[in-house]
Amino acid sequence: MSTVLPPPAGGAVRPDEPAAPDTRGSGMWRDAFRRLRRNPAAIAGAVIVGLFLLVAIFAPILAPYGGEDLPGRTEITPTSIPGPGDIDGYPLGLDRFGGDVLSKLIWGARASLLIGVISTALGLAGGMLLGVIAGGFGGWVDNVIMRFVDILLSVPNLLLAVSIAAVLGQTPTAVMIAIGVSQVPIFARLLRSSMISQRGADYVLSAQALGLSTRTITMSHLLPNSVGPVIVQATLTLATAVIDAAALSFLGLGGGRPESAEWGRMLTYAQNELAVAPQLAFLPGICIAVTALGFTLLGESLREALDPKTRRK
Repeated sequence: MSTVLPPPAGGAVRPDEPAAPDTRGSGMWRDAFRRLRRNPAAIAGAVIVGLFLLVAIFAPILAPYGGEDLPGRTEITPTSIPGPGDIDGYPLGLDRFGGDVLSKLIWGARASLLIGVISTALGLAGGMLLGVIAGGFGGWVDNVIMRFVDILLSVPNLLLAVSIAAVLGQTPTAVMIAIGVSQVPIFARLLRSSMISQRGADYVLSAQALGLSTRTITMSHLLPNSVGPVIVQATLTLATAVIDAAALSFLGLGGGRPESAEWGRMLTYAQNELAVAPQLAFLPGICIAVTALGFTLLGESLREALDPKTRRK
């Protein structure tokens, strides 16, 4: 006669019974982070971006001189600019104004990255606002907003930024607003397309069957599940923003004093010194290119990790 064992206390599983499988999903973002950690391009991009961010944050500690200091102005002559190693205390030499090039590159990282990050944040906020309204309500609201976005997209990105900066004035704030406005149509169209592709999903139909309002469905269901591609695009756009900021400063729209530390402004005043001191143009140009490369590698890797059609297995 077999003996019936009582159920274990507390609902514990008996040793002779197989454990229930763990069905908890790791989540899209956790899975993407796991893929990023195994992607050499993502690691390289993160290292580059992280280094420049650390340099920008700790500029007061790392830079030997202030961003507008001119410690070597007595060493400059009309026909000679000391280069790297020519004078003790100035590892990368001096610029035309007598400023320490190393210090200006370090302080320039803070100025350039600050403009890039703030302008991208402005463009992201404006684009998401238009995208949510267009993708959530549809109909004539969608048509009106998208026609406005199409008008903005018909103008080249840099040309639009130059036009806005010229109207607002030659200040760093004007540059941030100009670059941010030029990025709005990119984010708006991307978020709107992503939300439209989610409208027929089962979770949206279930929410509609339960009688939830359009606002609730849009903000609590559609938006959280559509924002992934927009975040990826924002990472990629940071690279463009840094380049655009340098371009506007190079064109003289960035404002500020000539000796101020900003990579684009350094390029502006180095173009007349190429025959005498070519390093004054090469060094900030390399910083701009490497920073843009870091954001591009990180953004492309993030896009690959989140896109099931292209991500690596």
